[in-house]
Amino acid sequence: MFRIPGEKGKDVCDSAAGVTRRDVLRVGGAGMLGLTLGEMFRLRAHAGDMPNLGGPGWGKAKSVIMVYLQGGPSHLDLWDPKENVPDNVRSAFGNIPTKIPGVQFTEILPNLAKVNDKFTMIRSMSYTPNGLFNHTAAIYQMMTGYTTDKVSPSGQLEPPSPKDFPNFGSQLVRLRPQEEPMLPFVMLPRPLQESNVVGKGGSAGFLGKSFDPYTLYPSGDDMDMEKMARIKIDDLQLRPDVFSVRLKRRARLRDAINAQMPTIDEAVKGYDLDEYYDQALNLIVSGRAREAFAIEQEKDSTRELYGRNTFGDSCLLARRLVEAGTRVVEVIWPKVANSDNHSWDHHTGLTQRMKDQSGPMLDKGLSGLFEDLDQRGMLDDTLVVAVGEFGRSPEKGVSTSGNGNSADGRDHWPYCYTSVIGGAGIKRGYVHGKSDKTGSGPLEDPVHPGELLATIYHAFGIDPETMVMNHLNQPRELVKAKAVTKLFA
Repeated sequence: MFRIPGEKGKDVCDSAAGVTRRDVLRVGGAGMLGLTLGEMFRLRAHAGDMPNLGGPGWGKAKSVIMVYLQGGPSHLDLWDPKENVPDNVRSAFGNIPTKIPGVQFTEILPNLAKVNDKFTMIRSMSYTPNGLFNHTAAIYQMMTGYTTDKVSPSGQLEPPSPKDFPNFGSQLVRLRPQEEPMLPFVMLPRPLQESNVVGKGGSAGFLGKSFDPYTLYPSGDDMDMEKMARIKIDDLQLRPDVFSVRLKRRARLRDAINAQMPTIDEAVKGYDLDEYYDQALNLIVSGRAREAFAIEQEKDSTRELYGRNTFGDSCLLARRLVEAGTRVVEVIWPKVANSDNHSWDHHTGLTQRMKDQSGPMLDKGLSGLFEDLDQRGMLDDTLVVAVGEFGRSPEKGVSTSGNGNSADGRDHWPYCYTSVIGGAGIKRGYVHGKSDKTGSGPLEDPVHPGELLATIYHAFGIDPETMVMNHLNQPRELVKAKAVTKLFA
């Protein structure tokens, strides 16, 4: 460990108080906090100046919560129901009115129907798939803005690679560095996953691990609805034997090094080492991250608003993290994309599973998030996006992806589906685009997933076509798409 200058034996671990040659040599080999956290902040500071494109919604967002409905929810059985269609297209659920005149949801979403005047619905999400209709390829596209290079015959992709395009959250925290001692980018409560392909599209890829999200994946089965009560944040805890005062005193070693070794100071001039060390140090000392994770501090009424389950708790944690200063939170639907029970991958048993499992969780968690953010005045500068990798086939019982489907199941369908976006200048109570009679394709204003990402960048005051250098030092756009400025008020 470092030896700290000061009074001998007072509030320090070592009896020797002065700085020796050995102390200086130790700087290169050890650090109280390790090098990675400080390096993370240093690298994030190298964001280039962004052009000011202006226009509706430009720079309105300070933070974003992505509610990622991995698995592909059925738009026809949630927020784009159809009437006067064949039985094998019509949803088994009845329709209900919403706050927007003339707009209906299915009976699965009674709470969201009461708050849809707070957000915009995009009923014309659409793209033509590149390769197979598999989840991971679509997830990768939604999270990075790029299609994958390789899809195996089984439909699964290669594992995550340092050569991958970065998750949009990694790009955001690189270009909009954190200004407060708080975790910049958090992903919870589980990774993006299809079968044994885990985390594809969820990392910083060629940007490097410094921009990876802080992952909060509690132990326990996906069906364990109380797992968020067991979250562990040990790496954000102060060691029991190290007090904050002592920790800050150790930072004074840098001053001693600068004073006694001007040649080292000259060598690192311009790198602002103090600034990056201080950011890392302050994150640990401030306790803001630890406090944000303490959802037990919330009132029972707030817990009930979101729903006491993994998804509801995750949405509540997202609000707490943003409130504490986190820039990007990605709430991943708490079930593997291609799985049963609470998954959105409804190839079989759609009616029962959506009615009793996934539907109520989504309805309470997402409606609670919008209501809570709005009541706190946080919806003004917090962008909320809820979207899956695709929708479900209009016809039940047919195969579009090579999967088997029961008469009460729908297959993968990227040609038309629905997403939700709200906050940070997005229009309230607005429906963008329109699907055709059976929800098979958009009739008006189609929106590609890349355009949705471009809209997110635009909301942060970032040109979506800003160039970044990949692992081969080749320039690549953040996303090859334009923002949909019609979504902004």
